[in-house]
Amino acid sequence: MIKTFTVQTTELDDEQLAIEEIKSQLNITDGLKKNTIGIIACHYEFILSGIFKAVCEALPFEIIGTIASAQSIPDKTDLLLMTLMVMTSDDVEFDRVITESLASEKAYQEVVAESYKSVCRKDENPALILAFAPFILQNCGDDYVNTISEVSGGIPCFGTLAVDDTLNFENTFMLANGEYYSDKMAMILIYGNIQPKFFVANISDEKIMGKGAIITKSMGSIIMEVNERHIIEYFEELGLAEASETQYAMSNLPFLLDYNDGTPKVSKIFVMLTEDKHAICAGAMPQGSTMYMAKSDAQDVMLTTGITVDTILKEIDNASVLLIYSCIARSMALGGEQFKEMELINQRIGNKIPFLMANSGGEICPTMISDKKAINRFHNNAFIACMF
Repeated sequence: MIKTFTVQTTELDDEQLAIEEIKSQLNITDGLKKNTIGIIACHYEFILSGIFKAVCEALPFEIIGTIASAQSIPDKTDLLLMTLMVMTSDDVEFDRVITESLASEKAYQEVVAESYKSVCRKDENPALILAFAPFILQNCGDDYVNTISEVSGGIPCFGTLAVDDTLNFENTFMLANGEYYSDKMAMILIYGNIQPKFFVANISDEKIMGKGAIITKSMGSIIMEVNERHIIEYFEELGLAEASETQYAMSNLPFLLDYNDGTPKVSKIFVMLTEDKHAICAGAMPQGSTMYMAKSDAQDVMLTTGITVDTILKEIDNASVLLIYSCIARSMALGGEQFKEMELINQRIGNKIPFLMANSGGEICPTMISDKKAINRFHNNAFIACMF
């Protein structure tokens, strides 16, 4: 059994006041149980002001998370906000590890694998892995996910890449125990009798534009050719050659990627062109998969999230934790109503279960679960939720 608290502060100036606000909301009358972990999301201003470090030092448990441009817990949604989910239990255990640098000479996939092996137990598999990473443009999020899946034998993995509200994503840190990192990942391995459930809201198939294209030449996150033709010709056919010249100009036109293996489609965002006019995406685009260009808009964001919330509510009984991440591209699609998706969660779920929701720079969530293993995927432009 897990007991969960969600707390927040908007205090950016007074460290003692922020600590008092957090502790008063925790209201732990009977004390923490044997095992406790905190999951945090905050605007980077809380790092610069010292509030994040002060709060972490004042609390008697480890705290892991990421920078996020906006967050929400029951009854509170904002930009300049620091939110904290605290899970405490006598029979569920939390082990954590922080990797070495993901930007060193050693391959970052090897770093992730070694870190997992250093903390995993020899005689027991975790029920769930939570992963938190900084946003590093040159690293591929799919590599993180695929490495964790391989080294763990397919344990379900859920998590996020940091995102901020600067133009160049300058402050997209992973957070751990009062410190912040631009080049390290953290993982929490959860052991015990939990049955995590996963939910993904993507772009509706009705928003697909034109026919699909087979990726015939690619390398990691770079697409060279589709249908055995240069990728720029594909953009020209869609009237998007000029738009593709500007970084992130097509963030509202993501690709839906079909791996052609019977698993659900996954969304990926086009980032920019290389000098050779190859397309760099925010995730791996494997050869042989089929990509469809789709249009993300406010109506579809709210429709797909609403459908997913309906499913969550049907399965909410006996759960005590709901962790949600939503791609920043979804809030951008909402325009002047950027909090509308988070407000929907507050309206529909409210205080039925403690939840923490935050914007994301890349979402990690399984799309399929079997008795043998999870099919973990790295998403863009997705709303993901994990409940247990």
